[in-house]
Amino acid sequence: MLGTFRWAVVALLLTAAAQAAPYTIKVEKAAPPKDLSPDVAAALSDESVQLLNAKGKVLAQVWFCKTVHAKSAQFTGTPTYQDLQETSLLGAVRYPAEIRDYRKQKIKAGLYTLRLGLQPMDGDHMGTAPDPYFALLVGAAKDKQTAPLKDGKQLFELSSKSIGKTHAGVFLLFPLDKAPAEPKLVNKGSGTWAVEWKETATAGGQTAALPIALTLVGHTSAE
Repeated sequence: MLGTFRWAVVALLLTAAAQAAPYTIKVEKAAPPKDLSPDVAAALSDESVQLLNAKGKVLAQVWFCKTVHAKSAQFTGTPTYQDLQETSLLGAVRYPAEIRDYRKQKIKAGLYTLRLGLQPMDGDHMGTAPDPYFALLVGAAKDKQTAPLKDGKQLFELSSKSIGKTHAGVFLLFPLDKAPAEPKLVNKGSGTWAVEWKETATAGGQTAALPIALTLVGHTSAE
């Protein structure tokens, strides 16, 4: 009887281990990296979100902007990515080791800014992502300003040069109806994990929480 009980306990422990999330996040006070330009660093929160694997190794560390400015004069409801100007600065991310972006491209270890990008509506991109908004990576040394860039083309070129590819480095942004009270890591299915958080968006004299859902792990299913 005792042996049966012990085996039941072992089975439960093994099941729990198998069901354990492969990733977790850790939120901590951390000043933005000094490798960023002073203007960009000043725009970022001193609270960072770390992505950890099952062994506790840091895979990514993200700093979101304290405030983002909307292109519209006022909000008609909860702000969305559509309220922001394309190429707006969203934050910065440091990768301690090489990772792969949403297109499965190899991204070298390093520090990058995150800027809002819009997927082109053409035949090369149709069906490659469930939503059209992305965070594009730009090498910290190539991105000194906090204001939006000239246009999406400039952002694409800066991002592709930063990662040494013909395509920009991209991470999918999921839409959210409501901003969470605290950062949380959410399994979006198909091996995709996103951190959900909020930034303060301003439009004129109005402020509101902008929900953010940034993919940290996961790739497109398109070939």
